[in-house]
Order: sequence, then C-alpha cells, then structure tokens
Amino acid sequence: MPTQDEVLGYFDTLSNWGRWGDDDERGTLNHITDDVRLAAARAVRHGRSVSCAWEVAAPADMERSTTTCPCTADMPGAENMPPAFHADRRWGFSSERLGISFHGNTLTHLDSPCHIFWDGTMYNGRSHSLVDAATGSAWAAVTAAANGIVTRGVLLDVATARGVPWLEPGQGVFPHDLEEAERRQDVRVRPGDAVLLRTGYGRFRHENGAASGFTQAGWHASCLPWLHERGVALIGADTPQDVQPSGYDDVLMPVHAVSLVAMGLWMLDNCDLEACATTAAELGQWDFHLAVAPVRFVGTSGSPVNPIATF
Repeated sequence: MPTQDEVLGYFDTLSNWGRWGDDDERGTLNHITDDVRLAAARAVRHGRSVSCAWEVAAPADMERSTTTCPCTADMPGAENMPPAFHADRRWGFSSERLGISFHGNTLTHLDSPCHIFWDGTMYNGRSHSLVDAATGSAWAAVTAAANGIVTRGVLLDVATARGVPWLEPGQGVFPHDLEEAERRQDVRVRPGDAVLLRTGYGRFRHENGAASGFTQAGWHASCLPWLHERGVALIGADTPQDVQPSGYDDVLMPVHAVSLVAMGLWMLDNCDLEACATTAAELGQWDFHLAVAPVRFVGTSGSPVNPIATF
C-alpha cells in the first residue's frame, strides 16, 4: 500500500512529460501504433459486437427539444424556398436540439488530458490558462483523438475473480487483483491495450438503479505504476475510475490526477461492462477489438462516447 508521499511522488516517477516530445497532446495514445491496431483487428475471432455504454435518457440525463414537421412544405420559412420545394408535399422530418453535461458519475464518456489540473498545470507542463471560458481548451482537448481510439481491449473482471456479484462501495482494486484476473482469464495486458475494469457496479445499477453519494469501488492508486509499466493506452471502468474514499487525505482522486496530468493516460468513465463480460465468458475470450470515436468538439475536455467491443 503506497503512502501518500509515494502517491504524490507518482507525479514525477510516472510522468510522461516530454516522452513523445514537448508538443505532444496525445499522451498514452502514442502507445497505439499501427502494429497495435493490426493486432487489435486479429482479436476479432467471432464477429460479435457489444456496446460498453449506458443509454442516455431524456429528460433525466439531458435537456432535449424535438421538432416534428409532418409536411416540410408547410414549415415556417417555406415561402422562401424554391418552387420545387413546395411541389413535394409527401416528406416531413423530425430533429432535436440537445443539451448535455457528460462529466460526472452517470454518462459513459471519454476524459482527455485537459480535464484535470494539478497545481494549475495540465499534461506535458501546460498552464491551466490555456483553457478559456469562451473557447475551451487550446491544449490536449478531445480533438487530439480525432482519428478515434482503435486498439485491443482487455476486460479484467475483478468482481468475478473475487467471487462476488459486485464490489462494495469503497472497495479498491489493487495490482494483485489485476494479475489474478489475468491468470483466471488466461490473458495478459500488452503495450497499447485499453484495460476495462469490471467491479460489477454495472450489474448493481441494472438491478437496483444508480447509487447516490460519492462512495464507490474502483482503481486504487497503487495500480498506477502497474498501468505505466504495462504501457496501457486507455483505462475504463464501470464506475468513475477512482475508488472513493481514495485513502489519502490530500489527494481526492489520485487515479484521475496522476493519469491525466502526469501520464497523459486517457480514461473511459462509467462504462456498462455487463454485456461485454457476459459475451467474454460465453466465448472464453477476454480480449477484443475496441473502437472509441469521440465527437470532435473543439476545445472540450472529453466527449460522450459509445465504446464498441468486437470479439
């Protein structure tokens, strides 16, 4: 169990600042090489795809207004359209205007490195002042992953490895849990992989509804050196990542802070991994092709996403 001073030391010992150049904004996504993507394609052995995201409910999770127009020729402003527009009276349409706040403990989303500051600093030593209230972030925004995150995914089912339906709130996942899951599942995390952690909270949420409060199962800070050593490109979990309480008085979310600021390690929060786990167990295959395509929102610190695992 690392001490608080040791965890604070991770900002230096696990730092990737300058590793891929002083102007790098992609962080650990640099581990995903062409060869890694080719290897991910070879992980498709059954052709079965599953989503690793929760549905976004309206109006609970977003503000939504829907426009319906049964006959487009009658819509306001149609008088300014060309004559041919009025001749076709058979087609209509519906459209939406959506408002969504995707960070938090509910929606499945991707965190880019500019999401977290530590002592006013972002990944690769850039100042928080590069994030402007009007235009967003000029550094390490989600558009650094504009070409998508396509790599081999590995699901580590720690809840099943511990023989429980789900970990209880406040229970952390440690490196020995990760290695026990690897052993049971006959899989090993490789450089460039995305590691998805199943605590079982997805099952709890399906059966009981979303939990309230700020106590949750998740990665313990002691996993950070393990992730760094293995060359992991992306981590995800069925919770918002960090075990809470973290166990450290002065570091509220050490996994978020060290990963995003020091390591440039991108994160998938609030995945629904139940279909993925069921499929993996059925097929006896715990690695898969993972595709994450963030919306190219300029200057944003992340994006809602629908990660797709293909076995």
